[in-house]
Amino acid sequence: MSGKIKIRLMGAIAAAAAAFLCGCAASHKTAVKPSGAPVQLQTATKAQLIAEYNRQADAVTSVNAGITMKLTAGAAYTGFIEQYHEINGFILAEKPAEIRVIGQAPVVGTNIFDMTSDGKTFRIFIPSKNEFVTGPANLERQAAKPIENLRPQHLLDAIFWHAIPAKAPVLLEQAAGADGAAGRYYVLTVVRAASAADPADWEIASKIWFDRADLNVSRVEIYEPGGALGTDAQYSHWDTFGAQKYPRGIDLVRPAGNYELQIGIQKATLNEPIAAEHFVLEQPKGTKLVREGEDGGTTEQAPAGAAKEPQP
Repeated sequence: MSGKIKIRLMGAIAAAAAAFLCGCAASHKTAVKPSGAPVQLQTATKAQLIAEYNRQADAVTSVNAGITMKLTAGAAYTGFIEQYHEINGFILAEKPAEIRVIGQAPVVGTNIFDMTSDGKTFRIFIPSKNEFVTGPANLERQAAKPIENLRPQHLLDAIFWHAIPAKAPVLLEQAAGADGAAGRYYVLTVVRAASAADPADWEIASKIWFDRADLNVSRVEIYEPGGALGTDAQYSHWDTFGAQKYPRGIDLVRPAGNYELQIGIQKATLNEPIAAEHFVLEQPKGTKLVREGEDGGTTEQAPAGAAKEPQP
């Protein structure tokens, strides 16, 4: 090898070594193209959020919907978790307190349950058990199986919202998604007096979450007296039904009842009158009558007229 070639080769090696050493000492950043445009967060004042929530609460007076339902009962800490298959059904509801919910087996369309409430009394017909259950609408009793804690009136708080009273104290905060979930939210916390004897004693009445991506309501938490979370309803896939917006997805959680009910609205008619007869559920002949709310409950065999099924 000639001297000139050796000099060139040594120069190339030195240059490569210098480049390698510089690369070790320097930090190189690679620009990664985002998968999509960042979401533009919407802004609103507390007064605007309250006004929009109350407008929506007042705008929906009746719901007549064909739905799918998926019930998950139990919780990890109880040692009892049971996943129920998705079923079809109907919801008929009219303010202030009328509701009827029918669950049907897929394909064959036979009724799994039929339940009503008028705000005072609930009635539930379960064909597979040949039972007709009735009791006070405000009855809260822990059943051996969480599925038996499902009551029609529990759905009213998720279907119809209660407007925020004009003089109710309301707090506004900005929050991220719970448990590391994505999203940014406005949260209205509505408080109420916990004791008539102490004006300074307050408790949470409800929390209302607005998704800042579109300012739709994404969650409503309703608290019982004493601070217990009674209903946790989450909303998704907002759509337009006629002239009114309404969510196609409602995820209802009842911590005290130990169950979660996912409702998917397939079709719906809003704000049209529903005949009173569609909320009538009579005890079918030959079924067992179970009266909840009495000590231990009472069961008896009683003749009755056939249950009237609505025609949504």
